[in-house]
Amino acid sequence: RWRRRTLCRSRCLPFHYLIDNIFGYVLWFFYWLTSNYGVAIILFTIAVKVLMFPMTIKQQKSMAANARLSSKQAELKKKYGNDKQRLQQETAKLYEKEGVNPAGGCLTSFLPLLIMLGIYYSVLNPLQNTLHISWDKISQALEFMKGLPGIGSAFGSGMYGELEIIKHFPALQDHLTGIFSGGEINNIAFFNQGFNFLGLDLLATPNGSSFSSMLWLIPVLCLVTTILSQFLTQKMNSMPMQGGGCMKVMMYGMPLISAWFAYIVPAAVGFYWIVNTVFTFAQTCITSKFY
Repeated sequence: RWRRRTLCRSRCLPFHYLIDNIFGYVLWFFYWLTSNYGVAIILFTIAVKVLMFPMTIKQQKSMAANARLSSKQAELKKKYGNDKQRLQQETAKLYEKEGVNPAGGCLTSFLPLLIMLGIYYSVLNPLQNTLHISWDKISQALEFMKGLPGIGSAFGSGMYGELEIIKHFPALQDHLTGIFSGGEINNIAFFNQGFNFLGLDLLATPNGSSFSSMLWLIPVLCLVTTILSQFLTQKMNSMPMQGGGCMKVMMYGMPLISAWFAYIVPAAVGFYWIVNTVFTFAQTCITSKFY
């Protein structure tokens, strides 16, 4: 089965795979520098935010320009609301007069999303993207570990299998030497030692962990940081919420969904979401001040 999946994967690699690998090298550099995965994620996120800052400025400029035009658009809608064709013509003239491209922020909105997916998969699949171990070897390891009593159920879907391999690696290292090379074994062992961040085991999952593990902080902080960043960002932009109840459901529903996923996935993934949310909000504060 793993051979069929490997063949399909080699033929059907998603576009973000290249981005995952590039970011994986950066993440590995910061881990090698600090020997702590939590610190590496923080430094990695800062580096990516600095890299993306020019795109963020363009996006913020586009948002600011559209915000300035909102009152004028409202006047046009009030004046030509019954004549849709005339309204479209006058709106186009307004954009031309003000020098604003209504689709100007689309590209700068799409690229950060693509980059964020690359970061997410770098954290989610560290063996492939950070240590750059081939997928066929990882597949063999996953198939082998699925048959082990007690921990085999953790590899059912394989979505978080790579983090589980790192988590259980000290106990299974001797059994995996026939799959991974000596250098790969050493890298995985080195990787396993750095997932404790401020007393939190980033390889463990909040769901099923004891209260004393403090891993419940991950989904709680995920919920709080997401809600606060959305609320304060909207307040800074001084724009009323559009879409009524639907947008309110999105505003408060999505943080709840994020918190739930942070509860059921390995803490390393939820920790990345928190760090990314905090630094994204900080970046928004800086750009909003100037634009």
